[in-house]
Amino acid sequence: MATPVSQATSTTTTGPATARSYALPMAAMTSLFFLFGAVTNFNDVLMPYLKDVCQLTDLQSSLVQFAFFGAYFLMSLPAGRVLERLGYKRGIVVGLLVMAAGALLFVPAANTRTFGVFLLGLSVLGAGVTLLQVAANPYVSVLGPASRAASRVSIVGVANNFGGTLSPLLGGMLLFGGSVALKARLASLPEAQRLAEEATLVKAPYVGLAIFLAVLAGVFFMLKLPEIEGMQADEESGTNDLAAASGRRSALDFRHLVLGVVAIFLYVGVEVGLGSFLIRYGEAQGITQLSAFTQSLVRGLNVATNFIAVLLGQPPAPIDTTAGFTKAVGAVMVASYWFGSLVGRVVGIPLLTRINDRKALVAVCAAAVAFVLASIATQGETALWLIVLCGLMNSIMWPVIFPLAIKGLGPFTKQGSSYLIMAIVGGAIVPLLMGLLATYGGGLRVAFLLPALCYAYLLYYSLSGYRVR
Repeated sequence: MATPVSQATSTTTTGPATARSYALPMAAMTSLFFLFGAVTNFNDVLMPYLKDVCQLTDLQSSLVQFAFFGAYFLMSLPAGRVLERLGYKRGIVVGLLVMAAGALLFVPAANTRTFGVFLLGLSVLGAGVTLLQVAANPYVSVLGPASRAASRVSIVGVANNFGGTLSPLLGGMLLFGGSVALKARLASLPEAQRLAEEATLVKAPYVGLAIFLAVLAGVFFMLKLPEIEGMQADEESGTNDLAAASGRRSALDFRHLVLGVVAIFLYVGVEVGLGSFLIRYGEAQGITQLSAFTQSLVRGLNVATNFIAVLLGQPPAPIDTTAGFTKAVGAVMVASYWFGSLVGRVVGIPLLTRINDRKALVAVCAAAVAFVLASIATQGETALWLIVLCGLMNSIMWPVIFPLAIKGLGPFTKQGSSYLIMAIVGGAIVPLLMGLLATYGGGLRVAFLLPALCYAYLLYYSLSGYRVR
């Protein structure tokens, strides 16, 4: 998921105008954004895993994303009040400890194979991530010279994408991998016993995450982070103030902002929804023989993840590419989907300084609509890779839609930005609707019509809805 960026265009720091190094605090912030992406996108492999372990329908499994992203909607405003009392540094420490508590809830959830406890853990994790996001985003924007704010946001955005690309690979190895002997033993067990043992596979990664988060909280507690001033008031920024001229009293009086809130809602929803259902979509294709390209990609990435596994004390878990599409192969496809977003972010953000960003948005939205519809109309690996390509299209949507939506709001810019960030709840709702359609509306192909409609709305917004009126 694209990381929210600060709406400020001018920032200040305290202290005299002397050279000062922000390398250490910037490195600490970058680690947080890597963590955001890793924890968030791990849900894409957790969702099909829990579907099997807890014997769920597609609709029930989509509650994984609903529980996690619902926290953004519920916790955004309370998180702001918490930060007002604690400050940035202590707020980050509390957020990390809340995340650690959520990760530890996976232990009783796995022991009892209770889906409700898994959802509780995900909700607590999401609440901690929300607190960290609310603290870290403005902090990065003002951590250093205002002239370099955009580059700092780009750096942490790339770290976020990199974490989001790596975690599905590791998740696929930990949850769907394992030795041939282990797989054979599990397959020979009665179903209830097999599911109980498979449920325990999730404990190690989340206990490890909890320990890492607790250690990181200690590091931030001891770290001397510079105190910073808040963002410069919008009234002082010198931007055009249509609000005063028109007599409008709220950000919601601006049509382009309201349409932009819907656009962010659908963008986050479709990005999360496609990643969440990609493995299930692959299973529905009935692929018994992978292409040479896909086999080579899976084997290559599997070597890299096995190297990391050995460093973490895990035995190597080679993926069998001769068995056609499996969940382990699907995890690689999910990672490829998010890797496309990473590549698009690295290439696209500098490119947007040279081309018209709105026209670029038109192009990627139109391509995304075409890719999803073509995927629905085709079969096999082609259908899967067309969805993977949507990750590349998603990469520049947030950094273009967000500024278009808050343009011309004047003193209501911060209010409008708050609405846009709360619209991240689309990551909870759109996957849920896809699960509903997959379970009761005609299957996964029908469910994938919803992302096509979401992209169609984004195309409308890029053509007309963005206009300030």
